[in-house]
Amino acid sequence: MKLGIYAGTFDPITYGHIDILKRALKIFDRVLVLVAKHPEKKSLFTAEERLEMVKEVIKDIENAEADKYCGLLVDYLRDKNATAVIRGMRVVSDFEYEFQMALMNRHLYPDIDIIFFFPSKEYTYLSSSIIKEVFLLGGDVSKFVPPYVIKKLEGKYRK
Repeated sequence: MKLGIYAGTFDPITYGHIDILKRALKIFDRVLVLVAKHPEKKSLFTAEERLEMVKEVIKDIENAEADKYCGLLVDYLRDKNATAVIRGMRVVSDFEYEFQMALMNRHLYPDIDIIFFFPSKEYTYLSSSIIKEVFLLGGDVSKFVPPYVIKKLEGKYRK
């Protein structure tokens, strides 16, 4: 059974993330969406809140599941006996960072493969940061995130 690990912060999860997940499921038997807790990154939602959001949003997607992890991705891969990492690539500016991370992860765990997916064109400019900013300023993000995520954003910004 081919397992792909789709790692990211998902702060919050967007339709762009879901698009990548569905593309990955065409190749992998199972995809685990791994919510990363990055010590240097300031997130709006806690890792637990992000995991709960991801689980809710993907609950009807067959062969998709979610987990969270704090630490080196390669350690998680070893624990799960997985050898494939799924990453989304939106724009050229993503390439340099993703390329560096891919090479470092391969250095730390030579058996892994990093597979890049490009989202549908309507999601290429979409990021969680943009979603948070537009929502905070009163914009409509309903075309870019599931209704459940909007409720969670409202809970954070409109208390």
